[in-house]
This record gives sequence, structure tokens and C-alpha cells, in this order.
Amino acid sequence: MENKRGIPIPTIKRFPSYLRLLNVFKEEGREMASATMLAEELNLKPIQVRKDISFTGIEGKPKVGFEVDKLINAIISVLGWDNATDAIIIGAGHLGSALARYEGFGSYGLRIVAAFDTAEEKWGTNVGDVPIHPFDHLHRWYIEENHVNIAVLTVPADEAQHVADQLVALGIMAIWNFAPKDIKVPSRVVLQRTDLATSFAVLSAKVKRVMESREFNEEDDSW
Repeated sequence: MENKRGIPIPTIKRFPSYLRLLNVFKEEGREMASATMLAEELNLKPIQVRKDISFTGIEGKPKVGFEVDKLINAIISVLGWDNATDAIIIGAGHLGSALARYEGFGSYGLRIVAAFDTAEEKWGTNVGDVPIHPFDHLHRWYIEENHVNIAVLTVPADEAQHVADQLVALGIMAIWNFAPKDIKVPSRVVLQRTDLATSFAVLSAKVKRVMESREFNEEDDSW
């Protein structure tokens, strides 16, 4: 699967890991980084790293590698993190509030400008620096005047589709869905789901395998 720019989605998903590592190299004073260095640190194959980096348009120097600063800037540009994107949070519960307080989004070019909720007691308050407004006050003119393209959805499952429909009608271009339910949107709207339960299921299964492996090895040692 590829995005509109022709960059495979798996490559897009690896770019943030490259970026984190390159920033570490930069802090350590390194000016160059080879595909082999990146591959070893990230448990990848050098050929895969070279292929990924080729999508940035940056060319490395034989036996030397890539200029760290140029590669950092190129990856940031490809990801679109060099232009701040304003977003709103729908649902200022525990998860929504935690996301509103998360300061790391700024490093990715994402800025949470407001949260909207149906709970009256939250209206007029702030989560960190993010103001909470009544959901009924979210209108198309607000989206357009504040250049908001993304809505972060953290509402209960039974409200997710209805709220998503309203967001689409208001002109939201993309929805980052944290609600524990799949939603449907028109093809013109970008949809990304983050399923915490699925992520934990994978983590839990991996932990179980490690524990079973250790128990098996301990049994072997007893013989």
C-alpha cells in the first residue's frame, strides 16, 4: 500500500524511528550517518534503510553515508512536520485530556488548539493550555477560520460514528480515531485508527511467549 506521494506506508511508519535516532546522532555531534549504522540500531537491513531514505531524495556519499542535518530536514519535510497542523480534540475525558496535555505533538508539527465536549461542567475550563468548549459550539466557520484540518476522536464507542458524521459535515479533512470502534467516513476524509486494545493484545501475547520460553528453559535446566 502506498500514499499519494508514492511512498509505501511501511516506509512512512519507519521514518519517525529514523528521525529519533538521527536526532540522537546530532546531539552526540555526529555529522554523518550510514545506512548500516541506522540499520544496526533499528534492527533493520541496510538495503531496506537505503530504499526508505531514497524516498526523501537525499543521496549519500560512498563509504561515508548521509549528512545527518540534511536527512533530518528531508524526513521532516516528507512527513509534513515542517508545517504546523492545527487539530481539535473531541471528547475531553481521561484519554482526551491526556492527549491535550501531551507536549510532544509539537515536535511532529501537530498543535492541539481546542477540545470540545458535551459535559457542561468542563466548558470554559482548560486542559493544560487547551481550552474546552461545548461541542454544540463547533461550527464550520470555526473549522475554516482556525484552519483546523484534523479532529482527534476520543468519545465513547456508541457515539463515535454519529460524531464522526458531524465532523465530516463540518469540513474536517482527517480524523484520528481513538474511540474503541471502527467508523466509516467518505473517501475524501483521511482516517487513522489507534486501537489501544489491539496494541495491548499484541504486547500481552509477546510477554506471554517470553514467559513461556523462560519457563521451558528453566525446566530444561532442572534436568
